[in-house]
Amino acid sequence: MYPKDVQVKLKKEGIEVGDRVRISKESEVYEGTLMPRIELGDENSLILKLENGYNIGIKFYNKMEIKKIGKGEKLGVIPKLKIKRKKKLPDVSIIATGGTIGTHVDYKTGGVFMCRSPEEILSTTPEIGNIIDLKNTERPFTLASEDLTYREWQTMARTIAKELNSGCRGVIVTHGTDVLHYSAAAMSFMLKNLSKPVAFVGAQRSPDRGSFDGSMNLICASHFTGYSDIGEVCLVMHGTSNDDYCLVNRGTRVRKFHTSRRDAFQPVNEKPIAKIWRNGKIEKTGIEYTRFKDKKVEVDDKWEPNVALIKAFPNSDPSIIDWYLDKKYKGLVIEGFGLGHVPTGTLKKENSWLPHIKKAIDKGMNVIMTSQTIFGRVHPYVYRNLRLISEAGVVYAEDMLTEVALVKLSWVLGHTTNKEKIKEMMLTPFAHEINSRTDLNSVVKSK
Repeated sequence: MYPKDVQVKLKKEGIEVGDRVRISKESEVYEGTLMPRIELGDENSLILKLENGYNIGIKFYNKMEIKKIGKGEKLGVIPKLKIKRKKKLPDVSIIATGGTIGTHVDYKTGGVFMCRSPEEILSTTPEIGNIIDLKNTERPFTLASEDLTYREWQTMARTIAKELNSGCRGVIVTHGTDVLHYSAAAMSFMLKNLSKPVAFVGAQRSPDRGSFDGSMNLICASHFTGYSDIGEVCLVMHGTSNDDYCLVNRGTRVRKFHTSRRDAFQPVNEKPIAKIWRNGKIEKTGIEYTRFKDKKVEVDDKWEPNVALIKAFPNSDPSIIDWYLDKKYKGLVIEGFGLGHVPTGTLKKENSWLPHIKKAIDKGMNVIMTSQTIFGRVHPYVYRNLRLISEAGVVYAEDMLTEVALVKLSWVLGHTTNKEKIKEMMLTPFAHEINSRTDLNSVVKSK
C-alpha cells in the first residue's frame, strides 16, 4: 500500500491501482499502468508498468502531475485462453508442471510465484492455436523444479505416455529451468521405445516482463512437436540471448550454463539436433537422431532413490563417502578432476579417497566417475592414479554428463543389483547419452 500522501494525491485525481496514467515530472513524461507498491521497495516511489512490459519507479512529490488516461484491468486476474481446435492441425498435448513459465508477479513482495494453469500459460502465446491442434492440457502437479523428486518424474512419464498413446503426435512439457535438464534426462530413460517428439520448455524470465522468453519457446516447441521428424525427448529453448531461434537439444546432452540468460541451455559434447525459428523453419545440424514413428511408448520407471552426487575438491575430506555408506546408499557419482582424478594422498595418506572408495565398493556400493570439466570424457588409463581408482572398481562414465550419470545410475539400480550388469548398463547408451568419440566441433557458441 502506498503511503497516505500518495493515496491522497491519487484519490484527488480519481486514480486507482491498475489504471492507465500519465506522469509528468520536470521535462520527462511517462505513460503506463499504475502498479501496487512493492513492500520491500521505496514507499515514496510510484511503480509504473510501461508498454514494453518493464516496470519503473518514479519518485513521488506532491506537485508532480499525474493524470488518469484510461481505466485499467483488475490486477492479478490471469486470462484463461480457450484455443479453438483446428482439426486439420497436428494433435499435441501440453503438460504443465510449474516453473517460471507459469508464474505471476506478487506485487506485495516484487517476487513471482507459480499460479498459472496450462490454459493461463497459453494466454501468453495464443499463436500456437494456428500451429497445432491442442488435444489436451494436463497439470499433474505444480512445483518449483528444485522440489521435484523421482516420484514426480514417474508421474510425469506416465502422463506423457498416456497422451502419446492416446493419439497425440507430440507432447510439450512446461517446466522450471533449474532442474529442466535432469527431468529431460529422466524422461529419456523412462519413456521406452519413444519415437515421437517430447519438448521440454521453460522460461528464464517471467510472463510479466518485456523480455519474457517463454512465448517464443512455446511457439518453437509447437513446430517441433507438430511437424518435425525427430522422435526424442528434447529441450526447445532460446539459442541466443535475442529472439533469433531456438535450439533443439537432446535431453541427455544439454545443461544449464547461466543463471539468467535466455540462451542458458547449451549442448555438451554434441551439437544440437536442430535450430528452429518462429515461422517453423527447421535446420538440422547433421547429427543422428531417432526418427518419428507412430508407435506405442512404454513407461519404464523403476528407480533407486538412494543415489548421491559428490564433487572432488582440493583439501576435501574423503570420509563423506563413509557417511553415504553408513546411510545405506546404493550408488555414488563422483565428479572428479580432469580425466577423472580424485585426491590419492601422495603427501598425506589421510587425504586419499582411494581407501574410502575401495571400502564402499567392497560393501556393495556402485561408484561412477564423471568430470567437472563438463566437456570431454573421463579415461581410466592415462595416469597411474586413474588406473588405481579404476582397479578399485569405479566405473568411468565416458563422456556422459554428471547430471545424466546421476539420473541413469538411479534408473539402472532400479532394474538390477548385479555388479557386472550395472557396469554393462551404465556403459551402454540407451538414449544417446554416450558417444564413442567426442567431436572437436561439438562446442556450440551462442552466436
